[in-house]
Amino acid sequence: MSRRYAAIDVGSNSVLLLVAERDEGGRFSSVAEAMEMTRLGEGVDRTGRLTARAIEETVEAVRAFAEQARSHGAADIAVVTTSAARDAENGREFLERLRAVAGAEAEILSGEEEAALTYASAAADFGQGPLWAIDIGGGSTEVIAGIGGSVRFRRSYDLGAVRLTERCVASDPPAEEELLRVEEAVRTALSDLEEPEEGAELVGIAGTVTTLCAIDLGLDAYDAKRVHGRRMAFAAVRELERKLARMRLQERLEIPGLPRRRADVIVAGAVILRAAMEHLGFSEVIVSDKGVRWGLLETRFGR
Repeated sequence: MSRRYAAIDVGSNSVLLLVAERDEGGRFSSVAEAMEMTRLGEGVDRTGRLTARAIEETVEAVRAFAEQARSHGAADIAVVTTSAARDAENGREFLERLRAVAGAEAEILSGEEEAALTYASAAADFGQGPLWAIDIGGGSTEVIAGIGGSVRFRRSYDLGAVRLTERCVASDPPAEEELLRVEEAVRTALSDLEEPEEGAELVGIAGTVTTLCAIDLGLDAYDAKRVHGRRMAFAAVRELERKLARMRLQERLEIPGLPRRRADVIVAGAVILRAAMEHLGFSEVIVSDKGVRWGLLETRFGR
């Protein structure tokens, strides 16, 4: 008999819900998914603290998602939070607020744990060969490599789209020297990585990559089925970066498929992806609509 479980991923920019059904063979299939952009990581890089506004909006999103998961019959709900809560000095206060208001026992993942969950979801969908994954979040970016479904190494860098926008970008549209600072931060951080092995493929995970893909496809409304598994050439990523960087924020807000709360950070996110692909020598990226929440289901409730 199949059972249902839920995973809630509380990131620096968005909160993601996945309710899935596990069949007798241990495989998961989606029953319901939802996203709410609350920008939990707003200002953390500058102040070291979560704002009251971000805490309250995020707690309310988790409360609503937990209620939705229970309405779908989820037997258990796993809740994790990542870079923003990990870095903020009041991260534990945020967890206490989640417990009191949302009735959720959340766990702060280390960068290494976040990377491992990311890789688990990528390997499940894109094979057992040499595989690299890049997860560009709001506060951090994870790079993971493995083969045969096993992680060979994993790194977590403080290079998220929100963090680098706040740190480097003040102009509208972004000035060339500001974007060069974003790129330099990426190249410096990734300089410790070895060259990918021959035949390795790159999987791009999280909202920056899926949003760029949706824009590239010209989608009026996001469609996970069209985005997941699509391959984007390096040239397409570079052209999107250039196009978005030339626009003012108000123009980006009018792009179909670009959420309002991602419009101000999508340029930095695109620079991170393009610079990482260029630095590592990948000519294309496989887009994944999955990520931590799918890896969390596999590790917590799979068998």
